[in-house]
Amino acid sequence: MGACCSKDANFGEGGVEEESLEGRDYDVVEEDDNVIIGDFGSRMRLQGASKYISMYSQQGKKGVNQDAMTVWEEFIGNKDMFFCGMFDGHGPYGHKVARHVRDTLPSRLSAAIKQSQVNSFRYGDVEAVDRNNGDDTNKSDGSKEDHNDDNKGTLLLSSWEASFVKCFMDMDEELSLDASIDSFCSGTTAVTVVKQGNHLIIANLGDSRAVLGTRCNKNQLKPVQLTVDLKPNIASEAERIKNSNGRIFALDEEPEVFRIWMPNEDCPGLAMARAFGDFCLKDYGLISTPEVSYRRLTKNDEFVVLATDGIWDVLSNYDVIRIVASATKRSLAAKMVVKYAVRAWKNKNPGCRVDDCTVICLFLKSRTVLARSFSEVSRVSANHSELAENYSEVSRASVHRSEIAAVPRKT
Repeated sequence: MGACCSKDANFGEGGVEEESLEGRDYDVVEEDDNVIIGDFGSRMRLQGASKYISMYSQQGKKGVNQDAMTVWEEFIGNKDMFFCGMFDGHGPYGHKVARHVRDTLPSRLSAAIKQSQVNSFRYGDVEAVDRNNGDDTNKSDGSKEDHNDDNKGTLLLSSWEASFVKCFMDMDEELSLDASIDSFCSGTTAVTVVKQGNHLIIANLGDSRAVLGTRCNKNQLKPVQLTVDLKPNIASEAERIKNSNGRIFALDEEPEVFRIWMPNEDCPGLAMARAFGDFCLKDYGLISTPEVSYRRLTKNDEFVVLATDGIWDVLSNYDVIRIVASATKRSLAAKMVVKYAVRAWKNKNPGCRVDDCTVICLFLKSRTVLARSFSEVSRVSANHSELAENYSEVSRASVHRSEIAAVPRKT
């Protein structure tokens, strides 16, 4: 987990040479050696790339890589359905927690979805959901049929949310009973997406992030942040923590990193408000309930990027989508983002240990239109003022959706 960096990216002179990242041409042939057949015939992938997927993880300088990721193609046996999961462990055994959740949570969710389908759950009705999200292209004309469709959509989204919440809670309960993994002061974040057709369901737990790359009216690529960084100093999170007698403050040596502490001890100092595990804090405001949201995709949407905070601590949302869009091969997109992030860590914070960096890119179309050539992105990256976004304690998108609580610093 990164903690001692600012959010401003500084790539230094030049860029990452794409030729140095070349491996197999995944745009032509899938790396079947990395595919395992999972529940209901799903194709489970822990690394590598395929037609719609690019995945890459690099260990930082803090010890074992505590990041874990997985993509299940043809999720629950549905040809057009994807599950993507990103998990960032923390604490002495965070890597074990992250890998256990990676290996267990998708199966729990696929079983829950199958059960929902058995209970007369019709996925196609979710098209009505985004009428409740202010999308002008899907507003009701007030007819009785539209009203019924809205009700169906709302119930369907509730079913999705209930499935995610139950699976996350069951996952946490299982961890608490598993004597083989010490998760008392160790845990993991989770950000997951399920995509089928034009429908995207996002579930977030912690401070890993999902960002959509989409085209605006002038065909310019822009980021849309799909998740809120659930940090302790977000007002709603801080209220829950304080009501449970947990404490929130930032240390003098890292004044922008607010952490949860036990009532009478200056430990463990957890930098997120929700996580699997970390049972030493579960009585003091930390929860494992995900924030679930829905988005209907449009023809302007090109890809979704999931990444751990090792990426977002040094690259902005805009940096990341531009790097992904610049890749001449989709198979290299995730690796390019990681390499840029590692360079940014080293240039911006020479004395700070580089965090683990992990990225999943889920492409939404058969072919993508490149934003700019790679050399152009490299030149822009060197001129940080064109790319950088300003951040405070949390990302700008998080500020728009959640107020920042007034919390003290440790003196």
